[in-house]
Amino acid sequence: MVSIATWNINSVRLRMPIVERFIKEQAPDVLCLQEIKCQEHQFPYEAFRELGYEHFAVHGQKGYHGVATVAKTPLREFSRHDWQDNGEARHVGVELTEHQRMIVENVYVPAGGDEPNREVNPKFGQKLDFLERMTRWADAIDRPTLIVGDFNIAPLESDVWNHKQLLKVVSHTPVEVETLQRFMDAHGWSDIGREHIKAPERYYSWWSYRAKDWKANDRGRRLDHMWASPELAKQATGHSVHEYARDWEKPSDHVPLVTEFTL
Repeated sequence: MVSIATWNINSVRLRMPIVERFIKEQAPDVLCLQEIKCQEHQFPYEAFRELGYEHFAVHGQKGYHGVATVAKTPLREFSRHDWQDNGEARHVGVELTEHQRMIVENVYVPAGGDEPNREVNPKFGQKLDFLERMTRWADAIDRPTLIVGDFNIAPLESDVWNHKQLLKVVSHTPVEVETLQRFMDAHGWSDIGREHIKAPERYYSWWSYRAKDWKANDRGRRLDHMWASPELAKQATGHSVHEYARDWEKPSDHVPLVTEFTL
């Protein structure tokens, strides 16, 4: 068995205390982080080594974005794609060499700005183009693959606190949902989260910092995902959403997801 976690940590150095807490409580074999917000030489390698994580694939940049995959199990870096075509550090792929050479792709999709119109908001167009490049890549995948991370899209009505109010809000607009669906169809991905937490059950992974009481208001969205190749999806035995981490001291606005596989 292997357990894999994903978490948009919103600065790994700032939030290392809660990363340590999560690791001590859940001990995933592999942890995929997004928005590490540091260069590769600044990543807290030693802190992870002290927790038993000695294998790394880190793709960072100064102050923004960045992704990292850390593991207790051996891995080798497999790929780095620039799906935004602008040099930002938003992806790293690894091969788990002792787990049937499973591929784990760790991605941070652009948020897309505030206005869902590429003509007036270039960031929205960049987000859609990023997803289209991912779609062309997915069409050629020929190995058991898990893709995880912050997709910055909540596709289902039960993935957001209010479907009607958010239809014109970036992350839940019809054009984003349709674009994400094309990505899903390109490889026949299985949405592991929704295989285990069936719609229309509420499922969120992000709550804005702007809410004074995130828990009482519960205005969440499911922006984080774990999708598996069809054959790999059959080996997923469990999936969990760790909402309580949103209540920890100096939390990320996202919470961790964990999936277990029998490999």
